[in-house]
Amino acid sequence: MKFIGIIPARFASTRFPGKPLADICGKTVIRRVYEQASKALDTVLVATDDERIYNAVESFGGKVVMTRADHRCGTDRCLEAYNAITSPVWRTQNDADTVIINIQGDEPFIQPEQIETLMNCFDGPHTQIATLVRPYTDSDTLADLENPNTPKVAWSKETGEALLFSRSVIPFLRGIEKNEWLQKGSFYRHIGLYAYRADILARITQLAPSPLELAESLEQLRWIENGFRIRIGITNTPTIGIDTPEDLEKAIEWYKING
Repeated sequence: MKFIGIIPARFASTRFPGKPLADICGKTVIRRVYEQASKALDTVLVATDDERIYNAVESFGGKVVMTRADHRCGTDRCLEAYNAITSPVWRTQNDADTVIINIQGDEPFIQPEQIETLMNCFDGPHTQIATLVRPYTDSDTLADLENPNTPKVAWSKETGEALLFSRSVIPFLRGIEKNEWLQKGSFYRHIGLYAYRADILARITQLAPSPLELAESLEQLRWIENGFRIRIGITNTPTIGIDTPEDLEKAIEWYKING
């Protein structure tokens, strides 16, 4: 199985424009993501629609592909980048044995073992898509659990595949006081790192938005509604995503202590 890491990176952002080029102790966010991913993968490239990001990646010796600006999501951008670096003949012969790993461009401290956990999900021929989850623990609060910006996942312990993603708390523990949920239930937060077999990636990017996706604003629900299976990998490593300038400050402080 061949694995290719692709990092979609846009300059535009409602809450933090230009965040891929924000500095964390001497290196840009996108460079830190690239270097972390390269510890686990032989092939990594950035897919962007912005010349500033393109030039920044080239300046540190990274591989980068310029893509269209009208993509709906990072998944679509990943497909264009993959098509740009492979020929139609190569894809015909290799798509079923190639996995594209979609690495978030705002996760500067993604750990190699998290990427390796995703790769291990493709230990059999039936895995179509894989993603990561992290268990909630006693150190989390009810506010953390109820935060709609953090999708939750219910998954089958028998098949190891996702049943449902939601911004609401799933499962709902009927008859148990909310302040006891974290002690008496098992909850998993979704980590937005995806891997897709290349032939599956080509298929899911052709799907129309689905009712559940539109309701929750979670594109992975479109795949489930159309019968695709999402294998779950478990990580216990916290992630540090950067969505706002305040998140950047927290990331800088984290790096000064742990970097």
